[in-house]
Amino acid sequence: MNKQNFQAYIRKWFNQFWAFLKPLLSRSWTATRRAWKKYHATKVLVLSVLVVSLVFSIYLAILARSANVNTLRAGLEQSTTIMDENGEEAGTLYAQKGTFVEIEEISPHIVNAVISTEDQRFYEHRGFDPIGIGRAAIGYVVNRGRIVGGGSTITQQLAKNAYLTADQTLMRKFRELFLAIEIEKHYNKDQILEMYLNNSYFGNGVWGVEDASLKYFGKTADEVTVPEAATLSAILKAPSHYNPLDNYERSINRRNVVLSLMSETGVITEEEKSSYQQTGLTLVDNYNSTDGYRYPYYFDAVINEAWNKYGIEEEDLLNNGYTVYTALNQTYQQQMDAAYASNMHIFEKASDGTSAQSASVALNPKTGGVNAVVGGIGDYTFRGFNRATQMKRQPGSVMKPLAVYAPALEAGYEPDSLIKDELLSYGEEEYTPTNLSGQYQGEVPMYEALANSYNAPTVWLLNEIGIRRGIRKAKEFGLSISEEDENLSAIALGGMETGVSPLDIASAYSVFPNEGVRHEPHFITKIVDATGAIIVDNSRVKSKRVLSADVAEEMNSMLLSVYESGTARNNKPAQFQVAGKTGTTQTGKGSGSLDQWIVGYTPDIVITSWMGFDGQLAEDHYLTGYSSQGIGQLLKAVMERILPHTNQTTFLVEEAGQEYVQDNESTFIDQVTEGMEEAGKVIKEGATIIRDKATEWFGQFRNRMNAE
Repeated sequence: MNKQNFQAYIRKWFNQFWAFLKPLLSRSWTATRRAWKKYHATKVLVLSVLVVSLVFSIYLAILARSANVNTLRAGLEQSTTIMDENGEEAGTLYAQKGTFVEIEEISPHIVNAVISTEDQRFYEHRGFDPIGIGRAAIGYVVNRGRIVGGGSTITQQLAKNAYLTADQTLMRKFRELFLAIEIEKHYNKDQILEMYLNNSYFGNGVWGVEDASLKYFGKTADEVTVPEAATLSAILKAPSHYNPLDNYERSINRRNVVLSLMSETGVITEEEKSSYQQTGLTLVDNYNSTDGYRYPYYFDAVINEAWNKYGIEEEDLLNNGYTVYTALNQTYQQQMDAAYASNMHIFEKASDGTSAQSASVALNPKTGGVNAVVGGIGDYTFRGFNRATQMKRQPGSVMKPLAVYAPALEAGYEPDSLIKDELLSYGEEEYTPTNLSGQYQGEVPMYEALANSYNAPTVWLLNEIGIRRGIRKAKEFGLSISEEDENLSAIALGGMETGVSPLDIASAYSVFPNEGVRHEPHFITKIVDATGAIIVDNSRVKSKRVLSADVAEEMNSMLLSVYESGTARNNKPAQFQVAGKTGTTQTGKGSGSLDQWIVGYTPDIVITSWMGFDGQLAEDHYLTGYSSQGIGQLLKAVMERILPHTNQTTFLVEEAGQEYVQDNESTFIDQVTEGMEEAGKVIKEGATIIRDKATEWFGQFRNRMNAE
């Protein structure tokens, strides 16, 4: 078949197919038209579009109203302030914050330049400009659905800066529009312009027109000239691209465009425009940045708690002028920071130069409030990893008092009860805990096993009281126990799968000096917004009784022995009586440790410190020294600095190692004394009997004599 015949065949086949299909399409079209008219489909379609538009508009209006724009100016005017436990200012949080100045303190040249450039119909519209929106819509179509900007008014830009992200999406533009309408309901034009100029970014880390004037021209916002005002307005389009410090020529070119626009709007003459465009810029930097972020790891933890616990987003907290009341004790924090700074030599370094890390938490056992925090050593990263609150590591032997010895006391054991200290195996897997010294005494008093952190008697004791009892008690102390942790090693010796943070341990140990009651650990006590309204009140912290007061006192007695005669005897702070516990986790190589823990507390404060490498990135990333020389020395330094500033409340119980020795000695003396007293009684009773008998015999003898 040649080409012509093939084409003819195709045309014939197509004509036949169309002849068949055409009547079907015609009948279908007719039926569709009838149905369309019968069911008023056009009206339904229009109504559906209107309903969807109405619902969408209501949704956006609700979002706009929920933004609470009536507090916008107060929030922009104030920096978020952190208050300490005494109600004194401890520092500020701020991101998009500069020096706030009122509109009267801003040069009219700046106002004219900004309006001429950003929104020439600013005083005419009600938050949105239909002409600008039309221009942006054309750009959206021309650029195939990509938003290129150009339709936002000053009010819309204020809404974006204050409430939204810079994402170029239709949803964000719609929200921006409704927020702008809401803002226009609450503020006049001068107030809107004032907020916009104080909340705009001008490059080089500078926010607000006042600080920008100081940064680039060395003068306040009410002193700038027309060319300088035009330069500041030029920066707003692209701060990193048009600021004169980084791109002088680009800044001059853009400034000249602004001057032309000012001429077109009539705020300067054509002659002034030409004259100003020929001038250069004298750049003077008189801007002094003040850093109110005084206690970075503590402030980071406050931001995290505000979001995680109360749903206040970081950007909202940083920018909207809140007053955040906290449990911070500035003296404790300063002393903890100083102790770290003066003991940097104790931190080991691996062969690749990586330094060991550390974290510490100081907590008030009576309230659960966190008084001080160090989340790491070395370079600080804003909102970076806070080891004091976010890190999870195996707790080692600091787990023993919580999951073994406290529940053992509740089960009827006494601090001086004798428990087995033998090399024993447990379970089908024949788990065999060993003492670090390799020595076993057969039996040992419970307080001695705890003070010296013996492993074998601790595991034996947990096995005796039941692992379920230990797990329940650990959870009551506020620790998270996973299914993988439900074994003797994890519960008795702290070999947990996920682990705990220093804050977890500090909160758990706060039970002992607080008569058995644990308060929920917290940083924030109250948050007040820019209008003075209390939006968070955490003054009544959740609390739970974990131990009876008597058991808590017995635990204090035993834990005092840790610092008097046990594993922390070389870390006892001078002139202070301290209770607590040490703990390490081993590498499995026979030497070195992955984690070093130590807890020290008095009735006034609980301090937990940790040392180790971040993760195990290399084989030699482990600690080679003893905990008494590492983390123990650090805690000693921290406590010697902090404890003099506490109430110095003393324990009401004696250290167990001393108390029970005295009890044993006094028992022997009492037995001797009691024996002597009994002997005296016997002698006295014997003498009485002899006297009575003698009297009786003498009477009988006298009667006989009289009878004779």
